Amino acid sequence: MNMDDKAARFAAPDAKRDWIPGNIDLRDTWFPVAYSADVGNRPLRRIVHAQDVYLWRELGRVRAAEFRPDLLESRRAGATAFTGGSCYYRVHERYGYVWVWYGNPDNAHADLIPLIPFLPADGAGIPRYTQRSVRFDAASPLSVENLIDLTHADFLHANTIGDGQSERDVVEFSSTSETLTRTRIVTRKSVAPVMRWIGGVRAQYQDLRAVLHVHLRNNLCISYPSFTPGYAIPNVQPFVPVGKHRSRVDQTNYTVHAPAPFRWLMPRISYVIQPQDNSVLRPQNARYFDPGQRRDLSSRFDAPGNRYRVLMTRLAERQRAGDFGYGADADPAQDISAILGMRP
Repeated sequence: MNMDDKAARFAAPDAKRDWIPGNIDLRDTWFPVAYSADVGNRPLRRIVHAQDVYLWRELGRVRAAEFRPDLLESRRAGATAFTGGSCYYRVHERYGYVWVWYGNPDNAHADLIPLIPFLPADGAGIPRYTQRSVRFDAASPLSVENLIDLTHADFLHANTIGDGQSERDVVEFSSTSETLTRTRIVTRKSVAPVMRWIGGVRAQYQDLRAVLHVHLRNNLCISYPSFTPGYAIPNVQPFVPVGKHRSRVDQTNYTVHAPAPFRWLMPRISYVIQPQDNSVLRPQNARYFDPGQRRDLSSRFDAPGNRYRVLMTRLAERQRAGDFGYGADADPAQDISAILGMRP
């Protein structure tokens, strides 16, 4: 293929097969749009797919609406189908988050909130030091795909969570119509610098088993990396779609069972990792909207990411055809403790 042929290929992609993460808008799902502790009597604004969501409390109960509470009466005529014309979203509190239903309100059921086995369901006792908010200049699916990709951490975050040096590195994955689970098993990996600096791990090598469970509709990533010697660092990363070029992540790094000072300092690593990820995601996201740019590179670890793209495309096509139901193999409330490999 000569250079002119390559240019034509990138300038005129096949619309049916081209992957544009910013164009995917999946509905009938719960989004954890804010920490419960952040919602008080004063209205708090969040955005889901360019749709305003205002959160506040009335007598301790969380409310969610399309407009500020003082404007609800005057703006009621402009209410959308997302609230059934009432201006009020379906809302639920669980795992220390406020979850808002995005889609047909008649289909909202609390049992469609994904189960997070290592967090208390009522949110009681979740320390604020485990919660950190970051933002990415990229569509949520692209941000999730970055997390699924394994090679990026080894070179982009090598100074904090370790390089790619190991004796053995195996990647496995499985999926349903609504989820993707990626498992990475690494033997004799160089000890992560952060565990050496603040975790007290003095060994030269450690083994790693990292499981990432992704709920496709709401971009919710539940992760359970376990280091030996070292600690498990269970975490939740909900990539809430703000728009085609922005996603918000209210992370919970549940390090409560790790020793001090690791348990307090590890969640703060989000502020180190986010700029590193964003330096790559921002320009890549822009390329998807410029037909003259090369958008993707590939590596030997791409299989889980490619499956993710296929699953997301299939789900989007099914919703465009009017089918918003969950498949027979899809149960967001399934206990995934065994899938994550949680320590007893």
